[in-house]
Amino acid sequence: MIRQTIDQRLLAAQTAIGNARSDAGILAALSIYGYDEAKLDAGQALYDEAQALVNKQKLEYGEQYEATEMVQAAWDEANTAYMRTLKIARVALKGGTKARAAMMLDKQRKRSVSGWLEQATAFYVNLLSSPDLMAAMAVFGYDQAKLETEQALVQAVADASMVQKKETGEAQEATKLRDAKLDELDEWMSDFKAVAQVALEENGQWLEKLGFGAVP
Repeated sequence: MIRQTIDQRLLAAQTAIGNARSDAGILAALSIYGYDEAKLDAGQALYDEAQALVNKQKLEYGEQYEATEMVQAAWDEANTAYMRTLKIARVALKGGTKARAAMMLDKQRKRSVSGWLEQATAFYVNLLSSPDLMAAMAVFGYDQAKLETEQALVQAVADASMVQKKETGEAQEATKLRDAKLDELDEWMSDFKAVAQVALEENGQWLEKLGFGAVP
């Protein structure tokens, strides 16, 4: 059995419920079997809830993708400055055991955002808190203001990463809620179809109008 897409499932429900509510003959026939106006209104409300959650899930993923792009943009900018300064620091602080350990000068650069943040944060925090290291860097044109500006770029990556994690969580939760509501709508539609095929079995055109086809 081919699994319908979400859009197909929603369209099928919208067609069946909407046409049943708007056609007096269909409604009368269905009412005999319990699918009166109130019952169909409940189905419409369920459809509306599912559609709203589908829209919200799309919005949440759009926000997640945007947050991811912001992380990448901030990371690119900060890393350009960081790598340039790191190269200068390896010259300016050459031979200094303290600098090599505190600023991770000799360690391989990590590729993940979290790993990169760990290294870059330690680099600027430990450099800016050490007057002797600052003095050595100043010889190469790196004063406190310049280094603090670059440190702020690193912090911007950290801030953007936090937003991305928040948006990712919200997108995942939106997907969970959407799927649960769609399952609920599918179950309602399954019962509705079974009853409609009995209630409307003598009128194939009505079944076609609801999208259920002829009685098997």
